[in-house]
Amino acid sequence: MFSAELLTSASVQEFIQQAIQKKMDALQVSTALNKAGYSNEERAAIMDYMELVPKFREKFFAATNGENPRGGKIESGKNCAGKDCAKFLLCDKLALEQSTAQDIGRWKSNLWPSGAEAAGKTVHDLCCGMGGDSFFLPSELNVVGVDLDENRLAMYRYNCGIMRGTDAGKVLQADARTVNSGAATADYFTIDPARRAIDGENQRDLRNLTPTFAEVLEIATHYKGGMAKLPPGYPTKEIPADCEVIYIGSHSDCRECLVLFGELAKNPGKVRAVMVDKNGNLVKTAGDTAAEWCGTLTEIQTRSNKNAEKDLPGCERSFRNATSDSDLPVGDLAKYLSEPTALLIRSHLFGSVAQVASPNAHLISEGIAYVTSDTPLPSPAFTSYEVLDHSEISSSAVRAMLKKHDIGKLTLKLRGVKLDPDAEIKRLKARGKNEAILFYTRAAGEKVAILAKKV
Repeated sequence: MFSAELLTSASVQEFIQQAIQKKMDALQVSTALNKAGYSNEERAAIMDYMELVPKFREKFFAATNGENPRGGKIESGKNCAGKDCAKFLLCDKLALEQSTAQDIGRWKSNLWPSGAEAAGKTVHDLCCGMGGDSFFLPSELNVVGVDLDENRLAMYRYNCGIMRGTDAGKVLQADARTVNSGAATADYFTIDPARRAIDGENQRDLRNLTPTFAEVLEIATHYKGGMAKLPPGYPTKEIPADCEVIYIGSHSDCRECLVLFGELAKNPGKVRAVMVDKNGNLVKTAGDTAAEWCGTLTEIQTRSNKNAEKDLPGCERSFRNATSDSDLPVGDLAKYLSEPTALLIRSHLFGSVAQVASPNAHLISEGIAYVTSDTPLPSPAFTSYEVLDHSEISSSAVRAMLKKHDIGKLTLKLRGVKLDPDAEIKRLKARGKNEAILFYTRAAGEKVAILAKKV
């Protein structure tokens, strides 16, 4: 049961805040709610919602270095940061999981018109969900949540009132595919197509976007500009040449592929990969430049479509997520082995970035995203390792290599090889004093063990 009226009531929110502060367990919460006269359904709804409270506070209010997610400084004594924030948002588990977090949302706000240019302009947040894509838009823009689900609209209305001001939660119950097809009612749009599971398939199956990407392209023709949030692995061959594509993520992951249309596509035909920090600012490199890498849509379409259905021997689906075709040649293992960030793998830019940094950079095996070179490749685009030794993947050969270098503590990385890493580390029985990284991967298509240390 989902009840916006119940969950947003002052009595329920006060109870939840006190329960969190007192660190009450589930039995204590259930007992207290029963004594307060709530029905079984109401107790279940409140307890389900309570599990989400620290999660949405962390996702939308977390900040570091004294910065408020909405700008400005955090004032001491006011509960406005992270899990200790006193504010409530309205959501269910799925809406929270699919919503854009504050770091990505804050960075994306820079892509929209602002100031005098935005005054009087309206944005339709299509398939709006709980409203994450609207929270951090420039304040001069009018935002309207569009969805067919009444519960999602209730979430959007309430949450935008909290995040953007009391008059901000405007909603429209309508089909995203037709809402702006008549007389123009909005200038821009943002859309995050839903992902639906079919017969147990993964919820993020790219075939099951609603609306489909073809429908998103039709939607875009009815607005001056807009943006579509797609899964990072979405096939680039379907993206029109006049769009701009931005892959957004952090040091460890690529979180979304953003396609810009019309007036928002300031660099049509271009592709960027951008790395943002927890506050939504671009990460800086060692040279104090922005962690941002560029290419062209034509180039990445060529790379990503080349042998798109190819399966490497011994690779399951999860391993193929870490592989990518590139223009780099294949050659022998050199002094350094470098692992591209997920952003560069997903955007198919790692090859061109590697060659700019080191002209002799090359792959150790086709389809495996490990780059080898005579010099380390730059961080944060790559994590580089100095190669100590290599051998075939057999227990005796690898044990001998570990003994030779007096290795006792191992981190095992797999790419292109399938096995249980924990079981393999136990089987190797390393007993030395030193620490190293052990790669099980492929060189020229053959399995190889590479011993290295992080630069």
